[in-house]
Amino acid sequence: MFARMKPIMFCATGSDAGKSILATALCRILRQDGYHPAPFKAQNMALNSYVTPDGCEIGRAQAVQAEAAGVEIESDMNPILLKPQSDHTSQVILNGHPIGNRSAYSYFRNEGREDLRKAACEAFDRLARKYDPIVMEGAGSISELNLKRQDLVNLPMAKYAGANVVLVTDIDRGGVFASCYGSIALQDEEDRKLIKGIIINKFRGDIRLFDEGRQILERICGVPVLGIIPYFTDIHIEEEDSVELAQKSHEAMQGKVNIAVVLLKHISNFTDFDRIENDSRVHLYYTNNVIDIDHADIVILPGSKSTIDDLYELRHNGCAQAIIRAHRQGKTIMGICGGFQMLGIDVCDPEHIEGYIERMPGLSLLPMSTMMNSEKTTRQVEFSHHGNILRGYEIHNGISSFDDEVSQDMLNKEKIVHRHRVYGTYVHGILDNQEFVEELLAPYSNKSDEVVDYQKYKQQQYDKLADHVRQHLDISRLYNL
Repeated sequence: MFARMKPIMFCATGSDAGKSILATALCRILRQDGYHPAPFKAQNMALNSYVTPDGCEIGRAQAVQAEAAGVEIESDMNPILLKPQSDHTSQVILNGHPIGNRSAYSYFRNEGREDLRKAACEAFDRLARKYDPIVMEGAGSISELNLKRQDLVNLPMAKYAGANVVLVTDIDRGGVFASCYGSIALQDEEDRKLIKGIIINKFRGDIRLFDEGRQILERICGVPVLGIIPYFTDIHIEEEDSVELAQKSHEAMQGKVNIAVVLLKHISNFTDFDRIENDSRVHLYYTNNVIDIDHADIVILPGSKSTIDDLYELRHNGCAQAIIRAHRQGKTIMGICGGFQMLGIDVCDPEHIEGYIERMPGLSLLPMSTMMNSEKTTRQVEFSHHGNILRGYEIHNGISSFDDEVSQDMLNKEKIVHRHRVYGTYVHGILDNQEFVEELLAPYSNKSDEVVDYQKYKQQQYDKLADHVRQHLDISRLYNL
């Protein structure tokens, strides 16, 4: 029988330092060591979200962390989710449900902040009664002094939870000494005491070369370096941020099925493509270049948080015409969620749910029209398609209606519309289903001899991640905090 552990919070010197992946690793390590952990992030900002079994929407990172911990995913793990709709506005999801759109200015003003803080603290308390320990995650940098009074997610949340804080820094960016020292020195004395250790993440090269650096860092910061985690490329964990999508190779590869995912400005749920990207028959890349689209066998329009704005951009950057041309040349076109809506005749928004544009012509590859509405659909789904039981989840505003009853019936019952080499669906995670992947690739590749159990594959990746981090992190010292 273990004594209860204090919560552990990963904060960082800046964005994309690796807090989420380290929290995922620790959730797995704790589970392996006999604990019953659960993840928690008071406030998240992401377009990549997930639907819980009871139809609530949370950030994808906390869903991944819950999977690694082996616990059911629930909205208390991420009570506040901000989904950017433009450079200045976001949809606010509270306890799994949308409560409206807010500008950044109005959101970060003090009015209503205490109600959000109370909701976050209540969610944490509910989790803490069921799980031990809570693995918490901060957001961005802990030294944004101008936002400290409004902060719901970093040190104020750690203080409420009584958490030990571990500061994560990305050495691959450089400036590790200044960023660590400055992040700690800028805190007031009470908050400084919360920070119990440092993890240096994304190290490249021989770790022994940083022995002196570790000693210097411990001396100037006054806290121990708990680990130096090497950079890795051979472990595949679903990511929350889309910053690296455009870096993937665009050059078509002979002998592969080339799949172009159109890189939308407001792309959401790009983890839809993780499973098929790891199919040995496939070369998948993200692009908004018309030449790259021309070279693809399959073109996929992904989900979007701002369908009309992204459709407007496609018409102006030439991608819309390239997709239509690809269809005329016999290529396969697929749309998922917002991308599905774009394939129709038009997308209408008379209530200004997304913005000021009330109607935008679609690509007219499917005979349907979409009407945006204020009610958001969030649900997990299980359905039959060509005799196979498929699973996924839906997150969307808008209702799509077809001119012909056959297509409408297909959408209602099978959740997938297929007409003349065009596929459309509202179901995220559709490509996690092996049966549908085989159908999509059939015109271009033989059936795979290897049947991939994607859930089993993900569990193997969590174990690999835990092994990697355990090897380079002083776990016993972390436990003894």
